[in-house]
Amino acid sequence: MASIKDIAKICGVSVATVSKALNDKKDIGEETKKHIKEVAKEQGYFPQYYARAIRMNKSFNIGVLFIDEAASGLTHDYFANILNSFKVTAESKGYDITFINSNKKHKKSKTYLEHCRYRGLDGVMIACIDFYNPEVRELVESDIPVVTIDFEFPQCLSVISDNAVGMRKLVEYILSMGHKKIAYITGDSTSVVTDIRIKGLKDTMEEHGIEMPESWILPSEYRNLKKAAEYTRELLKREDKPTCIIYSDDYSAVGGIAAIESMGLKIPEDISVAGYDDIFIASQLQPRLTTVRQDTERIGMKAAEQLIKLIEGHKTKLSPPSIVASKLVPGASVRKLEDQ
Repeated sequence: MASIKDIAKICGVSVATVSKALNDKKDIGEETKKHIKEVAKEQGYFPQYYARAIRMNKSFNIGVLFIDEAASGLTHDYFANILNSFKVTAESKGYDITFINSNKKHKKSKTYLEHCRYRGLDGVMIACIDFYNPEVRELVESDIPVVTIDFEFPQCLSVISDNAVGMRKLVEYILSMGHKKIAYITGDSTSVVTDIRIKGLKDTMEEHGIEMPESWILPSEYRNLKKAAEYTRELLKREDKPTCIIYSDDYSAVGGIAAIESMGLKIPEDISVAGYDDIFIASQLQPRLTTVRQDTERIGMKAAEQLIKLIEGHKTKLSPPSIVASKLVPGASVRKLEDQ
């Protein structure tokens, strides 16, 4: 591979001029810059990132700690979109992405912090994980810059989708359609997002003077089609049935919809349904699913930008959590009721 000195010799210019051209400096002519870049490309020259990393005491590598208990991995629509946005933004700023080993089946496997040290990571983004895990807390409390998604630690950056407002918007819409009997098939009980959404549901119902029976909040799991279907059947077999069922996510709603149809019922004529996330499948369902859109692109972008600013020392102290707004997406799956 050609060196910067080789490029300078071929072009008949100084090493400093080649360096300026390859770094898009403005104090050399555009024609000279273009010629130098063409020669560098022909000679197979690539910037010496390793030397740059050594000089700056950085690896230009950011870790991603992502564990999905449902084992859906990167097919997890919500987090896959966040991760893609995070990756694109980080790479645009010269950083590579490394997934941190989460395989704990082997006794000799490294802790999360040890893995980060071993890889020399400049920072870490944490998403979709048990934030109460001691290893996660050890990493968060270390000197490695960290940003979390949908969870707040006082000692690190966080980017949070506004689940409280998102749930409020959804419930208020359903109430405006005349529904008072609303059930909620929730996500994982260990998730802080689940707690926030349940509170948002209860508070909104209470503000409208409607009692929310605890028996209409059924603890399930995110993206669990089977459990969503089972709880849906259980709700619809009750003597006092809800008129609308909210699912923790759109994927779970698919399981609920399948159960409803298997019982010979129609949506929204016999039962109304709503989801959360506005993943692609929500727009393909018939009728179109009423849901809440989370701005995954902005969440991933902000997480990468803030983490890189912290890594590069542009922030002297941590900022409050970045709250990313969500948007109600009314579909045709919630029927307008007459006074109940």
